Amino acid sequence: MIPSIAIPALPCGNFSSVVKIIEKVGGKARIVTRPEELGDFQKVIIAGVGAFDHGMSSINSGGWLGALNSFAITRRRPILGICLGMQLLCKRSEEGALPGLGWIDADVVKFRFDPGSSLKIPHMGWNTLRVQKPNPLVPVEEGEQRFYFVHSYHAVCRDPVDVLATAHHGYEVTAALSRGNVMGVQFHPEKSHRFGMALMRRFVEL
Repeated sequence: MIPSIAIPALPCGNFSSVVKIIEKVGGKARIVTRPEELGDFQKVIIAGVGAFDHGMSSINSGGWLGALNSFAITRRRPILGICLGMQLLCKRSEEGALPGLGWIDADVVKFRFDPGSSLKIPHMGWNTLRVQKPNPLVPVEEGEQRFYFVHSYHAVCRDPVDVLATAHHGYEVTAALSRGNVMGVQFHPEKSHRFGMALMRRFVEL
């Protein structure tokens, strides 16, 4: 049986590329428009780009909050957040005033560099992961893994155990995190060629 993956149709991104990469690695995904549909699926991907408050407003106004909490907390089914979707898994963000989903005990903060630094915000382009612990998404035995990033804010986990991998942009920042069935990646697997395909294949096969 091919695991079915739901992608909530939040108005904060184009999800067709995520669907395509899932199908390319042998999975089955569908963009869903109604929260009650989540009960028909085995996994969820929360994807998106843009501002934190816009993402949470989309979840709240669309009636997704209760359904997502049920899927993640009650049913304990696998959920993957991508880019903004990863940040929404956290408790709060400096970018906005609304609370996040709060499934990961983390705050989202803006990059801060010393005055005169040549480092740019957003962190944009390819970067190599530093895997922090054994995990099913970016296993350390795979060797070098490079992914495509575009972000101005990053998650700071209160519990280091929640950090799967980091990337260096001025300093080490959280690139992937997880707590139980809840997982998130700051980068874009759908734009990361063979490395992204390998990660999405692992999520499909969980």
